[in-house]
Amino acid sequence: MQTVLNETERNILERSVSQGWVLEPDSKKLLSSAGLTIPRGIMASDPEKAAAFLADSGGPVVMKVVSPKVIHKSEFQGVVTGITDEETLRKEFYRLHAIEGAVGVLVEETAVGIELILGAVNDYQFGPVVLLGFGGTSVEIYRDSTMRMAPIGEETARGMLKELKARPLLEGFRGAPSVDIELLIQAVARFSEFATALEDIFESIDINPLICSSDSCTAADARILLQSDK
Repeated sequence: MQTVLNETERNILERSVSQGWVLEPDSKKLLSSAGLTIPRGIMASDPEKAAAFLADSGGPVVMKVVSPKVIHKSEFQGVVTGITDEETLRKEFYRLHAIEGAVGVLVEETAVGIELILGAVNDYQFGPVVLLGFGGTSVEIYRDSTMRMAPIGEETARGMLKELKARPLLEGFRGAPSVDIELLIQAVARFSEFATALEDIFESIDINPLICSSDSCTAADARILLQSDK
């Protein structure tokens, strides 16, 4: 796990400063370099590339608009899930690519599992503070989360998991498959180191959802907001 940014990562951040946040494909490149798992996907500039990826992956795929004008994609209907056929893919590609400022469409394999949120805020007094909780679209309903100051190790991450009220869902509740807890703990610790490495430049980092299953923990969506004075 690296904690020092390389030249490619610094370039991503430098070109993102003017818009104040990092586009999702670039955010995921940074997270991948930090040792977190991201979905297999491509940035498609035309429907042919998107269709080829669907054929190769077998579907279903997720499609998302990539635009410096669109921070909250849901406000623009900028995310389409469960695409399994080329006709739908092409129709949605053209719609997404017509959204204001679109520079491409992110096409990814669909991650399946329990949805969590893994985030960090850069507190002006304490520095990076890591949040872990149950996430996805229900994050504001359940409000089941816990926080620690970064950096944190795997034992601290394990303690955070124990504080979640819905933790039994991760352990195979009512016969459902259990999540690989060690992979989740590893992801939290690596994310903490990543947030610490970006301490001088970020305002907040959100992975929502972080989708965890019996064999993976995948950052299905990611956004990095940068400090306004950087």
